[in-house]
Amino acid sequence: KMATENCDAVNTEPDMELLSDEELEREAEGFKEQGNAFYVKKDYAEAFNYYTKAIDMCPRNPSYYGNRAATLMMLCRYREALEDAQQAVRLDGNFVKGHLREGKCHLSLGNAMAARRCFQKVLELELENGQAQQEVKNAESILEYERMAEIGFEKRDFRMVVFCMDRALESAPACHKFKILKAECLALLGRYPEAQSVASDILRMDSTNADALYVRGLCLYYEDCIDKAVQFFVQALRMAPDHDKARLACRDAKALKAKKEEGNKAFKDGNFEAAYELYSEALTIDPNNIKTNAKLYCNRATVGSKLKKLDQAIEDCTKAIKLDETYIKAYLRRAQCYMDTELYEEAVRDYEKVYQTEKTKEHKHLLKTAQLELKKSKRKDYYKILGVEKNATEDEIKKAYRKRALLHHPDRHSGASPELQKEEEKKFKEVGEAFSVLSDPKKKSRYDSGQDLEDDGMNMGGQCRRWTLGSFLCTSGPGNFFFQFG
Repeated sequence: KMATENCDAVNTEPDMELLSDEELEREAEGFKEQGNAFYVKKDYAEAFNYYTKAIDMCPRNPSYYGNRAATLMMLCRYREALEDAQQAVRLDGNFVKGHLREGKCHLSLGNAMAARRCFQKVLELELENGQAQQEVKNAESILEYERMAEIGFEKRDFRMVVFCMDRALESAPACHKFKILKAECLALLGRYPEAQSVASDILRMDSTNADALYVRGLCLYYEDCIDKAVQFFVQALRMAPDHDKARLACRDAKALKAKKEEGNKAFKDGNFEAAYELYSEALTIDPNNIKTNAKLYCNRATVGSKLKKLDQAIEDCTKAIKLDETYIKAYLRRAQCYMDTELYEEAVRDYEKVYQTEKTKEHKHLLKTAQLELKKSKRKDYYKILGVEKNATEDEIKKAYRKRALLHHPDRHSGASPELQKEEEKKFKEVGEAFSVLSDPKKKSRYDSGQDLEDDGMNMGGQCRRWTLGSFLCTSGPGNFFFQFG
């Protein structure tokens, strides 16, 4: 008796085998009405449950499938909704709401041509159906955006593709194909966080989506995380072995990584010529990989500076910066090359950019050094005037002075034109001025440090009134020169 009571307590649903068709229909209608009530309250989960009960009671009633399709659409479960809408119109080919809902599901999923056929079927049944007329226009708009996006992608106009996909997704919010194409173009535009977000949303719903895995890998690849990128490309190929884009990207990623590592090894081994060639080869593998190519250009610039190809190194740094305007290392490398080629204004500009971005003591020191060299470069270069290096010894400075003084002495140019005599006189004075500074340890120290020398009685404009041409004395013996200035 207890077992019987328990059994009766559990089986609260009516036994459909014991009910007549009329009773089944009545029960089903009750469930449908309850489902409608929950639908009006926007409690779509409960509405779905009651429509399902109605379908279980009467699986041949098209309106129950139509109602459940509408509920599933509100829950954004468009693929399931599509199945219910298709079942509804199979049961009743004249079911207008069924055709409308099937079309809207196709449209939401991005199947614009199938959607248009459904809406045209509605118009065959109801010529003046305003909703169907509008939805036909929406379907045709999606088809046009798809066409424009295809042309844009071929022309590498990725911004146009993103625009088209955004417009298409307004009518097709559940279309993975459109989302993936948008994400791929965002990645190609360097907008990696946005692309990653789109791909990740799809993978949360479908972890086996090969296109989304490919886009995730593409973002990592373009952010120079090549090892992780390869893992995603391999996973995409497991899901879809014929995925050409993933296969090609995987090949390029592996080739780029290998060539870059070869270049790094050659550089560490001191084989700079080989490193230069290897980095050059790596740069031809994938022009779209902006971040990695920026690093390759900077690496090649480092090698170029070692090989004394300073102009080429500067050009490579500029290319790196063009690819990645935030690449501090490229600015630093270019600034050093500018310093080495005595282009101090350019060096100061780059160091200022670096210091504005990263205010470190090291960067501040580099900037101050460049500013000092720039200041010094605007004065007369006494080392150049004498033709000696900045680390020249006292003896080398004296020898250079004697040589240049004899070269420009006015007596040697007494027969020249007045213009040439004036020019040689000017050079002769500059030689004396340079020797006066560089032969005096205190003045030389102050000159080298960039300080002004006017406090020492020197006029940096080149006027040496204390020195006259007559104060230059000739030799005191064969091979021995003696110079005295008043």
